[in-house]
Amino acid sequence: MPEQQKFQGFSRETVKFLSGLKKNNTKKWFQDHKQDYETFVMQPARAFVMAMGEKLRTRVPDIVAVPKINKSLFRINRDTRFSPDKSPYKTNIGIFFWEGNRPRMECSGFYFHLEPPILMLGIGIYMFPKYLFDTYRNSVVNAKHGKDLAEIVAIIKKKKEYQIGGKHYKRVPTGFDPSHPHADLLLHNGLHMGVELSIPEEFYSKKLVNYCWRKFQPLLPLHSWLVAMTRRYRKGL
Repeated sequence: MPEQQKFQGFSRETVKFLSGLKKNNTKKWFQDHKQDYETFVMQPARAFVMAMGEKLRTRVPDIVAVPKINKSLFRINRDTRFSPDKSPYKTNIGIFFWEGNRPRMECSGFYFHLEPPILMLGIGIYMFPKYLFDTYRNSVVNAKHGKDLAEIVAIIKKKKEYQIGGKHYKRVPTGFDPSHPHADLLLHNGLHMGVELSIPEEFYSKKLVNYCWRKFQPLLPLHSWLVAMTRRYRKGL
């Protein structure tokens, strides 16, 4: 990687741009500040994808980290077709590193989300594709796989800063025992855990990579469980 492309951190201007966009979410404002978007958001974001991907591969060799829009970088344009909010742009930076051969959002991965003044870091599958529901639910009630998942979640929850997400249903799905010891996990249509933080000083330097890595590490067992679960689906188990 050329020296000028190495990740050296985001800048105060990154936060300033996103804060300004939140206050002025119009196409005209964005076009007037498009060079700021490229310089202070996209350039460091692409470098971060490369640096964070390299770090993640020390433990997850097959992680996918591609510094392009609709790959590891989420597009800034909002899909407003079915939303009452017609604001044209997202006011955050979304970055995703995933493991698997399916489309990125169907795989477990590592998520980085900056929306000033908050930084969110997490691991998991935001929403299960329909074809994975049966595999997930059967894994939850499986004597081994369900026990493993429940233990992983319980250990992570002991670290108070981490929260679980993805619970969606009010009732256990038909065909499953509501009194099952892991019934609470059957209420999920996705499974992810993470942490919400104030923007740390590390954000403004290359130390951000190691900072994120430390936050991701306790979540690695959940990622491994989800990857194994998706592999069971592919094998028809």
